[in-house]
Amino acid sequence: MSQQEPLFPSMDEMLEAQEFAGRPALDLIQEIQHLYLENDKPWVIGFSGGKDSTTVLSLVYVALTRLPRKQRHKHIYVISSDTLVETPLVVDMVNSVIETINENAKVLNLPMSAHVVYPAWNETFWANLLGKGYPAPTQNFRWCTERMKIDPVSEFIKDKVARFGEVIVVLGARSQESSSRAQVIAKHKIEGSSLSRHTSLPGAFTYMPIEDWTFDEVWMYLLGAPAPWGGDHFELFDLYKDSSAGECPLVIDTKTPSCGNSRFGCWTCTVVTKDRAIEGLIDSGETWLLRLKEFRNELYETTLPENKDQVRNYKRRTGRVQYARGSVESDDFNEVKTIPGPYYLWKRKEWLKELLTIEKSLKDAGKHIELIRPEELHAIRKEWMFDPNEPDWSDELPAIYRAVYDKDLDWVEHDAGAFSQADAELLQSLSREHGVPAELVMKLLELELSMDGLSRRQGLFGKIESLLKNDWGTLEEIHAAKENAAHSSELKKRLKKELKEQTADQQIKSIYDEQLKALAAEYEGLKA
Repeated sequence: MSQQEPLFPSMDEMLEAQEFAGRPALDLIQEIQHLYLENDKPWVIGFSGGKDSTTVLSLVYVALTRLPRKQRHKHIYVISSDTLVETPLVVDMVNSVIETINENAKVLNLPMSAHVVYPAWNETFWANLLGKGYPAPTQNFRWCTERMKIDPVSEFIKDKVARFGEVIVVLGARSQESSSRAQVIAKHKIEGSSLSRHTSLPGAFTYMPIEDWTFDEVWMYLLGAPAPWGGDHFELFDLYKDSSAGECPLVIDTKTPSCGNSRFGCWTCTVVTKDRAIEGLIDSGETWLLRLKEFRNELYETTLPENKDQVRNYKRRTGRVQYARGSVESDDFNEVKTIPGPYYLWKRKEWLKELLTIEKSLKDAGKHIELIRPEELHAIRKEWMFDPNEPDWSDELPAIYRAVYDKDLDWVEHDAGAFSQADAELLQSLSREHGVPAELVMKLLELELSMDGLSRRQGLFGKIESLLKNDWGTLEEIHAAKENAAHSSELKKRLKKELKEQTADQQIKSIYDEQLKALAAEYEGLKA
């Protein structure tokens, strides 16, 4: 409990006295109640734990508790999207509010429940970066937003649309935040209504009760009275003050700006050059976050052009080398820069060990923090075993975990596949002897194993052909093979042209011969 005191001793007194965006606070509460009672469409409140979404959650909570019990006729869902790499202090605060909301809902008989949604285990930040080798997100390749934020929230909303036909999504968006946000809000507004059409989800409408509020008004509301579910918002205020950050909004579509610009969001975010939010928290005394900041900076360093080739494969996950001026199939091949692919497997292994080491040291210091979940480790292990370029037949992930924690997880036996480190070493030896890439043989054996026992092996030859068409060997060997192929292609073109010319000459001669025969026959007829 904070030692600071709100301006008003109770929420009721503040609502009676204050105005926000030029209208009495009680007028907005009545608007929320009117919309709630208007139809049977359930509400979904997007809650990120930041100041704006906390304000909206508070307003709806107050409006609902002020209705007679018999008028609380439909359910309100509160959803928070946890990417599993959120700033730990924010996660703790969000979880505390969610727990309190659910407890109060039972005690007060409120038709309200709070839920946390997560990305699929094979689509988390670590499953993509450490498992598949995706590069750390940048402005040009921000693969994280859709997989980790939009998809989990959208699935929750679509489930409610399927059950109830339509839903109303309540958001803490404000026009003052940015001109692009203001344009999106205005574009989808329904004339004569407080609702807007959702930009991408059919059957969903959005309601933004504080869209006209200013930054100062939001804090005036939060610090003006105790939180309606108990406690106050001074901890939230201190968190903002210490970090000098904005909040990371609940993202529900691709048009909603994602995090960046020092917002509270993922501690792993490399879209920005510096994470000023986490730096501010460290400066304010949360020095244990320094290890996370240093690890995040390591990820960021790999996004710099001069470092990419050192840690990223020259082949894409498709198995092909791709060039900045067209792909490797181009016949007019030039020696141009390759487009880097996924992180090398050795780098991913190195990072996983470092991440687990940081996690263990924080736990040993009394911080109950999980930086990576066991389910993610299982997903990463599977990705490594069947990596398209560097299959990890040594199955090294369990050993990495054991080296850090001196214990094992409940590893799934079949995740290890049918091959072993000894098999990989044998293939490497045969590869040197016969000049056939070991990785190619590995992928062919994996394909055969995957289709073993099937009554119909439909598509097998197509899959084999696809593997054989991939680029195998070192980058220099691939360049040499391509140059040879280009020369062969040029020779084919030249031969084809010569053959075409010869064919044309033959056709002309044939026509000439036929005409000559016809004239000879005509001459013989005249003599007769």
